[in-house]
Amino acid sequence: MAENIRDRGLEHEFKISASRSSGPGGQNVNKVNTKVELRFDINASLVLTQEEKTRIFEKLSNHITNDGELLLFAQDSRSQLENREIAIEKCYSLLEEALKKQKRRRKTRVPAAVKKKRLDEKKKRSRLKADRGWKDE
Repeated sequence: MAENIRDRGLEHEFKISASRSSGPGGQNVNKVNTKVELRFDINASLVLTQEEKTRIFEKLSNHITNDGELLLFAQDSRSQLENREIAIEKCYSLLEEALKKQKRRRKTRVPAAVKKKRLDEKKKRSRLKADRGWKDE
């Protein structure tokens, strides 16, 4: 991922539609389409490389339909315009997270002082438990 995903012009490939939202809104909710549905066909994308597409399919499989479309909804706001912006932002953040390369874990050794402290605690606990029993004298 050489440049930022937001700078590539992916928004032209988004299909956005609106429908009736659930939740509060009074009489307004019954007549205004404020819920936004964003669809992004990953396979048909001209902006993403094949490697990036594969990575997205692996990481975001629970958001992808059988047709290979990334499907997102936004109905947080009572405004369709705000919900549209929320859906686009959600899509970009999911794609950025999926395309982020994970850093490999560097192996480290357990310090000697930590090992010694653990063993001392074990010995102390062992002595404490041994002292609980009946003493045969």
